[in-house]
Amino acid sequence: MSLLHAAPAAGFDAPFELMGACHERMARTLALLARLGAHVAAHGCDGQARDAAGDVLRYFTLAAPLHHEDEERHVLPRLRERGQGALADRLGAEHREMEAQWAAIAPTLEAIRDGRLRDDELPGARERWDRFATLYRGHIEVEDHAAYPAALEALTGPELQVMGAEMAARRKTPWPVTPRDEAAPPSR
Repeated sequence: MSLLHAAPAAGFDAPFELMGACHERMARTLALLARLGAHVAAHGCDGQARDAAGDVLRYFTLAAPLHHEDEERHVLPRLRERGQGALADRLGAEHREMEAQWAAIAPTLEAIRDGRLRDDELPGARERWDRFATLYRGHIEVEDHAAYPAALEALTGPELQVMGAEMAARRKTPWPVTPRDEAAPPSR
């Protein structure tokens, strides 16, 4: 099984642990992006490159925006309540910068996925990918070591349950899972 597609170790009943698991997946996906650049430089847009580009596209197009929304709704307001508005503002601004950088990165990854990237496009793409990864890594570091601990201190058990339920609802994921849900076959 690929580490890129490993299921998170936490669930919606532990929303901060789930967001931490998302950070781990982001780090793995950013590492895949770096390996993709080297692979395309050596082998072109072969099948492995196309698959990897598709994986990176899926993650940062689908999962990352939901993760940022979780933080905007549940972490940043708690930071502001605790007198850490400057940190909340910084993280929110970084979310917007990541979205802007992603908009510039995605077309190149689509070109790789579709096998149509020109050789002269790769050096500039790799520079943009490096800037994107650097921004994300620094952002994750601050969230994991400053923002999440501060926000978590401000939340009660029932508030964490509401947070987890809202996160699950935005993903259209049934939660909490009951024994009946676990035994039911997937719907078609």
